[in-house]
Amino acid sequence: MTTVMADTQGEGSAPVQEIAGGSPRRSDSTPGALLRLLLVVAGGFALAVVFHGVSVLIVVLALVIMVMVHEGGHFVAAKLSGMKVTEYFLGFGPRIWSFRRGETDYGVKAIPAGGYVRVVGMTMLEEVDPVDEARSYRQSSFPRRMAVAVAGSAMHFVMAFLLLWGLEAFAGLPVAAVPQVTALTQFASGQSPAQLAGMRPGDEIVSIDGHQFSQYDQYVTFIQDHLGATLAVVVRRGSKDLTLHVRPVNGQHVKIVEDGKVYSAESGSASKPIGFIGVDLQYLTRNETVNPLVAVGRATTMLGSVTSQTASGIAQVFSLHGLNNFVHQVRTAGVTTSSSAGSGSTTSSASSSSSSSNSGQIISIIGAIEVGSQALRQNVSELLYILVAINIFVGMINLFPMLPLDGGHVVIAVYERIRSRRGRSYHADVTKLMPVAYALLLFMVVLGVGALYANIVQPVSLPGG
Repeated sequence: MTTVMADTQGEGSAPVQEIAGGSPRRSDSTPGALLRLLLVVAGGFALAVVFHGVSVLIVVLALVIMVMVHEGGHFVAAKLSGMKVTEYFLGFGPRIWSFRRGETDYGVKAIPAGGYVRVVGMTMLEEVDPVDEARSYRQSSFPRRMAVAVAGSAMHFVMAFLLLWGLEAFAGLPVAAVPQVTALTQFASGQSPAQLAGMRPGDEIVSIDGHQFSQYDQYVTFIQDHLGATLAVVVRRGSKDLTLHVRPVNGQHVKIVEDGKVYSAESGSASKPIGFIGVDLQYLTRNETVNPLVAVGRATTMLGSVTSQTASGIAQVFSLHGLNNFVHQVRTAGVTTSSSAGSGSTTSSASSSSSSSNSGQIISIIGAIEVGSQALRQNVSELLYILVAINIFVGMINLFPMLPLDGGHVVIAVYERIRSRRGRSYHADVTKLMPVAYALLLFMVVLGVGALYANIVQPVSLPGG
């Protein structure tokens, strides 16, 4: 499982912004402000094109959408609950562009490190205008507070489901396909058995003597074990299936020509000669899609499976052993050979290929962007699965029962509900939780900085990335 440590100023940081309050409310929807925003966007796109980073830009945009959908969950839940929402912003710091609709400011700020939605009165620490107190989060009913608190994390699971559905119905999951002839070996003594049979580069081997195999080496072994036998090989050439007859020769007696030099072919053991036909094979994959209605059930099953894997991965990563491994990872970054680099082509399902190289490893937002861009360069299905993993991880982490995460607000709402009596609402003293909240925030910052350092010094990679 690929585990991503989100920036501390990302999705889980909205409560900090809410507690601390926002910048003075003002609208900056002038043509000049909009022009500045468009220039920034155009500049970023131009840089991506010049430095061949379009795949990186696409992944960044996907992560930005994830952040804003998370905050959009809080926003919609608060609006529907009648709470007063004053800001919904992408980024932090100075405003670049904004506009006001009703009582809410929408816009973009200068530091694109996440996003936030500001609901008045998230805790008893915040000063609220008496006029707005009745519509504050803290004065709302328990069900409404719970809905707002969990809405952000819930949106990650919704996004994960939609991505899995799109993966099954449109992008397709990589499945085992057939080996393809990439080149014909030139024999020093004349034509090879493959050439004599009429094979061509690009032919896909469908079956040999009626046998179809799920693994590349099974085709090779079958040929090697049938020295001297005439094999009926069905190949797919374009849209047609052709049956070719090939007779493997003894590889011990074969000399091949490469770059003008003569070499001995691989001949196996002296006691057991092997069949040799003179082809280079590459085992390809194809993306298999299903009916959109069938995809609903499959996406639901996969969502449960990935959620279970993610929970196990989180427990592993944040165990004492996992944290020790993380410290070792940071200390040895750039010193030892990266264990995440793989060789060979990706031939398994998206779930295994996207997680095998970085299993149990904490990666930063930079690492997540790098892995995502590598996945996109391989195929869209790989990227979709990476985004699914990120969504589920962030959704689960945000439910951790401590401020400044969403789970902290859930726990406070539950505790206040338990302590409340008829006609008298109980409000928890959040100041008692702040030392622990600051400790957790510091822990997240340390992990984030450590992972960022490790990923810059020793970039992560997918097999084939």
